Amino acid sequence: MTADNEIDIKEAFLRAQKGHNNRAKLVASLKHRYNKLEDKTLFHDEFVHYLKYAMIVYKREPAVENVIEFVARFATSFQSPPKEEEEEQQQQEEEEEEDPEDDHPLLSFIFNFLLESHKANSHAVRFRVCQLINKLLGSMAENAQIDDDLFDRIHQAMLVRVTDKFPNVRIQAALAMTRLQQPRDPDCPTIKAFLLILENDSNAEVRRAVLSCIAMSPLTLPKVLKRTRDIKENVRKLAYQVLADKVHIKALTIAQRVALLQQGLRDTSESVREVVCNKLLLGWLNRVDGNVIELLHRLDVENCAETALNTLKAIFKNMSTEELLQNKAQALCEFIRAKGDDGEEILDQVLPDAATYAHYLSGCLKAVPALSEEQRADFNQLEQVMTKEFISQHLIHLIACLDTNEEGGRKRVLAVLQEMLALPKTPSSLVFLLTEKLLDLIPDDQRRIQTLAEIISDVREPIMEASRPVDENKARRQQVQLAEVKVRVLEAKQTLEECITAQDFSRAAELKDSIVELENQRNQILQEITESNQQTEKDNGIEKNDPETLLRCLTMCAELLKKINFKTRIGPTISALMSSLILPSIANAHPPVRNMAVLCLGMCTLHSKELAKTHMVLLLQIAQLDEVKIRISALRAIVDLLLLFGFQLLSETVAPQAAPQSPDKQEGDAAATDEKAADTAQSVLLMLSEFLDSEVSDLQTEAAEGLAKLMYTGRISSAKMLSRLVLLWYNPVTEDDTRLRHCLGVFFQLYARESRVHQEVVEESFLPTIRTLMNAPVTSPLAEVDVSNVVELFVELTRPSALNKPSPDTEVNVHDYMAVRICGEMLKDPTAPEVRLYAKTLCNLQLSRDETVKKDLHALLQELVQVRTTSYWVMHMKSFRTQTIASRSNDVFCSSKSTVILNCTPVLVMFVCAGQRKACTAKGGRKTSRKVESSEESDGENVPDSVSVPRPSRRAKSAALEKTKLDLSTLINQEPNVS
Repeated sequence: MTADNEIDIKEAFLRAQKGHNNRAKLVASLKHRYNKLEDKTLFHDEFVHYLKYAMIVYKREPAVENVIEFVARFATSFQSPPKEEEEEQQQQEEEEEEDPEDDHPLLSFIFNFLLESHKANSHAVRFRVCQLINKLLGSMAENAQIDDDLFDRIHQAMLVRVTDKFPNVRIQAALAMTRLQQPRDPDCPTIKAFLLILENDSNAEVRRAVLSCIAMSPLTLPKVLKRTRDIKENVRKLAYQVLADKVHIKALTIAQRVALLQQGLRDTSESVREVVCNKLLLGWLNRVDGNVIELLHRLDVENCAETALNTLKAIFKNMSTEELLQNKAQALCEFIRAKGDDGEEILDQVLPDAATYAHYLSGCLKAVPALSEEQRADFNQLEQVMTKEFISQHLIHLIACLDTNEEGGRKRVLAVLQEMLALPKTPSSLVFLLTEKLLDLIPDDQRRIQTLAEIISDVREPIMEASRPVDENKARRQQVQLAEVKVRVLEAKQTLEECITAQDFSRAAELKDSIVELENQRNQILQEITESNQQTEKDNGIEKNDPETLLRCLTMCAELLKKINFKTRIGPTISALMSSLILPSIANAHPPVRNMAVLCLGMCTLHSKELAKTHMVLLLQIAQLDEVKIRISALRAIVDLLLLFGFQLLSETVAPQAAPQSPDKQEGDAAATDEKAADTAQSVLLMLSEFLDSEVSDLQTEAAEGLAKLMYTGRISSAKMLSRLVLLWYNPVTEDDTRLRHCLGVFFQLYARESRVHQEVVEESFLPTIRTLMNAPVTSPLAEVDVSNVVELFVELTRPSALNKPSPDTEVNVHDYMAVRICGEMLKDPTAPEVRLYAKTLCNLQLSRDETVKKDLHALLQELVQVRTTSYWVMHMKSFRTQTIASRSNDVFCSSKSTVILNCTPVLVMFVCAGQRKACTAKGGRKTSRKVESSEESDGENVPDSVSVPRPSRRAKSAALEKTKLDLSTLINQEPNVS
């Protein structure tokens, strides 16, 4: 210290390391010394000389960080002088006769030094260069200006550094370019670099850094929206936060708003959902002055009702009871009902009693008009009807929130629902909802079946108004008698078929006579009904077979089959519906009717194995011949039947029923039957395999999902089919099929972890899959697949530690078999291009400690080393041989990169990364190399962190800091010649 208000440069750097020193005082003292100097060249050189000591340290030591912060504040203090020094600074500027827009000499000198050093070989220097440029630019005033030439040099240097190998360098370079953006320029290089990083950078912290500093514009908004679907939780969380802080709701389209809420409110991460609720949603609500209705107007409520309901529930979480009572809506009722007993009192204040609500609902439903074809052409009338239907749908939903424990109210609700279902003018879009709520109020399956059968009968055979008074009670009794006689006729016919099959001809003759008698009785009842309604406009005995009526009846039947217990057998009533409604509708000319009939048929067969055997062939034919939507419905039914009954169902389907034969002939027929059943099973699998190559993406996805279910449940065990699914998952053609990618991504992990047998199937499919990819022609989409990525997927799926119940290390595992297969494949053609990949794969296997396996592998490796002597080959072979000898295979994979599958869906990547981290933590493992560690780490400076870390005690924290902190004083005092 040379004076009271002056300080030596060396002393300033030594004191700047200490966090408790007043940095502003240090800056003022050193600045006072600097202003007194006439020749400032020596000061510049000495200042940079001491700065270099800090720049060679890569670790984020507190002492080094304090020095960097001090340098940034001191260098930029000349651009924004304190008020008490303004006159002195102005006098100095007048003496030096400088342009007020020119940069300060010290600041320019430091910038020049940093820009000359940004290409240094040391990643520590590159990191500190970018960090210091970021600090310098960030410490300048908002209206600060720099020379155009300097601006361009900084710009070019940081554009190079954002492609650096080390993530920390890329992070600092991206943050340094924050103030270099020009959002209004569509050709801004900085914006283009940021967009490229968001799209392609493999490090999540780098993507987060760019998200935190990128400027919003029509060009950058779509890329930021895409990061809300990032594979990393922290990136998604920050993306939503950036959208909440920087983007006005009016800048987003309705589709974008709905998509954000739909994805964010259903995100797998709790922290992401909290940001969406507490930041994004509340920010939008504040933009509309807290008006919930106005916010709903900005969403597509009619087409995305579920998203709107979830949005309202999220808003209600932050409201008090008084505020809740002011927003009476379906979402509020469901939100209060979800609270259980705590919400009953509030719910009573929101909803009326069941009988009153039923009366109101009946009036609303009857007010929905039925439009003719001419009226439907008028858009205004159609829009009004659609609005009324939408309101009616949500009124029906509210039935679930009513208190139906009181018998009178419940009966009134049931009566209204039955009346609306039987009413011809009730819109078809409300039928499934009405049926669902009706069945929810009836607990007994048999009563459900009887009630729906009566309603379906009333819809198909409606009682029309007569021109003269009709005894309604008598007409009702006649209809009931007619229905009973029809059921008895169907039961008798079914029993007759069983007797004929059992060759009980005497009983069959009796049943035939009784059927004739019942049919005469039915005809008599029909005649009485006809005579009593001679003046009616239409005969009551004639069934309505128009498409709208059939679709309405089939919809009610489908909802019934969904609701009844799975163990409930098919009775006479459902059999009557099968023969009179479902089966005839399969041949209907209208596709919607056929599709609903196939759905009903599939659900019926799940309740009866006999029906499944009878109609399996029909479903197979529909799956191959009809329209796409109907084929998908049939395919789902087939997969469900195979999951429930297994492929034995196909053998029973093709088994002939013949008279008793001799034992030898029976054995021959059984063998023929088994062979035919096997052929049928192969035909079904061939059909599913062909669907995987279908150009119709929905059919392809449905087939892949069905095969995945059959394989996971053990109905199919096929390495060839698994290989097909892996190739389909990696195929670039399926990149846009989110459902397919997600389904297969989850399936691979669950399937491989389930059992050792499944891992053996995966291992068996390994080489065929790799051969297919290596031999793919250039014109094939599979030629674009990264084969090394596929190999890493198979290695991870077959890892013994990935099993839900891992086996001991002493047992032979799947990786042992894979190693032998790979060695055998390499020996076939040691000069093949894929051999290099196989050699690398061997080093990533987790081998067992079985001595026999080690000896066999050692012998194979000796032979491999002899057939080829290239340095790369020998290096990997020696590494693998050392691995087999030392049996250090449990932790090999821990040293590989944390993200091994580049083309995965988000679900699979998270599973794989979690598995790797778990394996590394559990096994201990050898340390990763410094190169790998430094290239993968990142600090995420200036990026909001979402990971909560338990805070240590003050004493423990102080002790840890004393042990680990770095002090630059020793290095500075040595006074080496730093160049």
